[in-house]
Amino acid sequence: MVNMNGRNKLLPFVGMIIAVLAQSGSMVVIKVAMKDGMNKYVLVVYSMALSTILLLPFAFFINRTLGQIMTYGGIELSSPTLASAMLNLIPAFTFVLALLFRMEKIYWRHSRSQAKVVGTIASVAGAFVVIFYKGPPIFKIHSSSSYNTLQFSPNLNWILGGLLCAGDSLLSSIWYIYQVSVTRKYPAVIVIVFFQVFFITIQSGLFALIVVRDPSEWELKLDMGLIVIFYQAIGAIGIRYLLQTWCVQRAGPLFCAMFKPVGIVFTVLLGSIFLGDDFYLGSLIGAVIIVVGFYAVQWGKASEEKGIQNLETPCNVAPLLQNKA
Repeated sequence: MVNMNGRNKLLPFVGMIIAVLAQSGSMVVIKVAMKDGMNKYVLVVYSMALSTILLLPFAFFINRTLGQIMTYGGIELSSPTLASAMLNLIPAFTFVLALLFRMEKIYWRHSRSQAKVVGTIASVAGAFVVIFYKGPPIFKIHSSSSYNTLQFSPNLNWILGGLLCAGDSLLSSIWYIYQVSVTRKYPAVIVIVFFQVFFITIQSGLFALIVVRDPSEWELKLDMGLIVIFYQAIGAIGIRYLLQTWCVQRAGPLFCAMFKPVGIVFTVLLGSIFLGDDFYLGSLIGAVIIVVGFYAVQWGKASEEKGIQNLETPCNVAPLLQNKA
């Protein structure tokens, strides 16, 4: 029984590490594809469509759209590092939504509730620091002025990109809450992910057809864009979605949310190696604030769950001892 418990903890841990690494790599390759001229809306559609096709056989034999577009747009305007930092808002948004839907309660005199509230405020404050304060580069590989692909100023691009990525974190929080109830009632993870990706493909396809009018934007070539589509479809969407959904089912949303700060480390390293991405002081300060707030929320939640478990543990040892006496 002890070995089984250890295995149950180890497998979700490994699964979430792989999922976060796939997501960090996704942010980098998306930037590479868009710098190479790939349209972000077309990239979403093709990646989702291919992932749907690849998942179809598994869903058949074995019993989120707006958010994707906002993420791609945010990465195009800012950087993968900022997008990764914004992911740490998911626990704070999830906590606020859980309060609104009465899934969470606040006891103001308890330190665990105070930690969750303060941590949520700190996470949001850290996000504002990352978005509105860029600061000087801490380490600079080369000029990243080519990131500003639209007609806005670099600072406005950074702010708009951060807001888009924060919006995606809000939508992801909504999905986490909904996903918990879905997996409890219907535990077929592959089928759930298949229909999720399938409907995202339809919705993003309709949106892209309205926005992207130039037929040449839809042409596929043997270039970096095609490689990125395959990576997105297989690794960043298929494998990552399956692992995240499975880990939520096995270990719960709290456990999965704890791995979001790891994504910052992966993204910074991958962005520096493959993109020559600069890391700015504002990103460091904001990320530290977000991570501190993040773990304050997690500590409060973990303490609360531990207290509930202690209350629910049957205390039947004492009467047996008394009877023996």
